Amino acid sequence: MDHSFTRREVLRAAAAGAAALTPFAHAQSQSAWPARPVMMIVPFPAGGGTDAFARPLSAQFAKQTGKQLVIDNKGGAGGTVGATLAARAANDGYSVFMGAVHHTIAPSMYAKLEYDLERDFVPLTLVASVPQVVVVNPRNITTPDFKSFLELLRKNPGRYNYGSAGTGTSHHLAGELFKQQTKTFVTHIPYTGAGPALRDLVGGQVDMMFDGLGSSATHIKNGRIKALMVSGNKRNAAFPDVPSAAEVGLPEYTVTTWYGLWAPKGTPADAQARIVEEVRKAMQSEEIKAIWASQGAEFPNYTPQQFGAFVNSEIKRWSAVVKASGAKLD
Repeated sequence: MDHSFTRREVLRAAAAGAAALTPFAHAQSQSAWPARPVMMIVPFPAGGGTDAFARPLSAQFAKQTGKQLVIDNKGGAGGTVGATLAARAANDGYSVFMGAVHHTIAPSMYAKLEYDLERDFVPLTLVASVPQVVVVNPRNITTPDFKSFLELLRKNPGRYNYGSAGTGTSHHLAGELFKQQTKTFVTHIPYTGAGPALRDLVGGQVDMMFDGLGSSATHIKNGRIKALMVSGNKRNAAFPDVPSAAEVGLPEYTVTTWYGLWAPKGTPADAQARIVEEVRKAMQSEEIKAIWASQGAEFPNYTPQQFGAFVNSEIKRWSAVVKASGAKLD
């Protein structure tokens, strides 16, 4: 059961929507920014990890500026459909793109992309960084802890499956990395975004996920899914009972899901600066601090230059992981 679509199919379906993003040729005075609503393209379906941070940020932006930050979900092909549309969007300061770690994986996964993350966009700021977590449907996998879970997988190669936000996303490669390091085999089921995959995990159609803690947090807290391990070498403050990868014998399993903002190349510098300013202001609000904390997220306060350097380093890092996994898409 493969819920993914090809990039070409989804791009065709989204072509009509792209017309709404036609540039206004800098019609508005940047000194009054924002003089009208700002469009934020989110390249995944509603309900996923990106939405978990985009929507609170949108609400806070409106509160601060009196103008809407309108979310436009454009899911498909591991986030590359939305990225393609964002690269073609207006560069007048009223279009931004909220991408994720997946977009630094895509250059190594796809033989050809219709955009270049470093050439067609300008980096603005990192919005949130959260560790990935191994989560299971507690009705499908009833093991009480990570050790017994691992034993179950090793005794039953191919019996269990994991959902992802799509082939080539961090969810997918986190799963492949897990399989490499634990010498297990779990079947990969790609979706068009983390939201649909997570819904099927909750419903029991898939057995497990390697998800960003931000999108899984609410479901973990209400018991719909169970967290068995969080990546990295330390426990997360929001879920202190979940052991770290280092604690369960996987010290090299470090996968972070992060979300950032870009603007189309050519966006006026003053508009770029204002966007960054409003994001930093939002991050100081008690509302955003509480939401980020509840999802185990951090806000690395990078300058645009630091964010750009970080993106470049992530592209190189994931290139090595993709090469080792042998994964590739046309």
